[in-house]
Parts: sequence; C-alpha cells; structure tokens
Amino acid sequence: MTKLIPVETIASKILFLRNEKVLLDRHLAKLYGVETRVLNQAVSRNIRRFPPDFMFTLTRAEIMRISQIVTSSEIKYSKRVRAFTEQGVAMLSSVLNSQRAIEVNIAIMRAFVHMRKMIVSHTELAKKLKELEHHIKDHDEKIQAIFEVIQQLITLPEKTNKKIGFTAKETQKSNAKKPTNKKQPTRKNTRK
Repeated sequence: MTKLIPVETIASKILFLRNEKVLLDRHLAKLYGVETRVLNQAVSRNIRRFPPDFMFTLTRAEIMRISQIVTSSEIKYSKRVRAFTEQGVAMLSSVLNSQRAIEVNIAIMRAFVHMRKMIVSHTELAKKLKELEHHIKDHDEKIQAIFEVIQQLITLPEKTNKKIGFTAKETQKSNAKKPTNKKQPTRKNTRK
C-alpha cells in the first residue's frame, strides 16, 4: 500500500497552520479511502484521543485562506474543517481500525519525517548562505579598497600651466632682457 502513495504526494498535502504542520480531514479521508464524514464521525466518537495539540477545527478565515491555496474549491463551502497534526494522524490509526489505515499511517509518518529532514537541510542551507554572504561582504570591502588604490594610480596629476622646455620666442625674449657680460671691442686709433 505504501508504494501506491508516494511520500511526495502526501508531503504536498501537508500545510503549515498555527505554527504546526497539519493534514486536513479531507486529504486524510482520501488517503484512507473513506468519506470525510466517516472520518469525522470516528474522531467525534473518540474525541478524548484528540486534544488541541493533536487536532483543531479551522476558523472561517483560515478556511477561506486555505481555499485560495488548495485546489479543491469545495473546502470554502465546508462548515467544519479539521486539521490533524503529526500526533493526531498517528492517533487516527487507532480510531480507524483497518489494514489500509495502518499502511497509510506509516506512509504519512514517513512523509512527516521527510519534511522534517527537508526543513533541517533548508535551515543548514540558510545558515551556509548567511556565512557566504558575510564572506562576500568582507571581500566586497577589500575589492573596493583595491579599486580605490588602482583609481588613485590611474588618475593623472593635474596639468600645470608651466611648460617644460623652451620655444624660440622665449629665447629671444630672454636674450633681450639679459645684460651681456661680453666686452665690446673698443676701437683704438691705430693710425699714426
């Protein structure tokens, strides 16, 4: 029987309500192969076995919210929808005395364990991503510092207006301004 119901199929029916992973009475009835009415009657006859942490009845607001998620549209017209936690599902096997109920219960318990493992692995993955984000942040700061240094090296110093070298015009100007130290030959009267 457990091979007929894959764990993934059961896991897809598990909802998260009131901080609990739960299965709705409709989904459980289909898995057990009984009508929802029959399942709820069996629970009502053994209500002491289902304390609030095993089973709770959904409010109208919760039913409307779920009806948007769950593909079966008849849930929004239901007067009462019960949600069973993992412990409540385990208790259902004692209320529904059939071989199918036992086999389905085993499959459901495996689905809950499968989901628990997935949640743990997601938690570990989230932790590793947080660590990676921290390392990247450190690297980003270091890379930014490297870019700033490279930018400083690349930036050319400001141009000065002073020209290096000289031009011909400057040479003429500078010659005119400078007094000459050379003595001019004096003419002596060489005629006698």
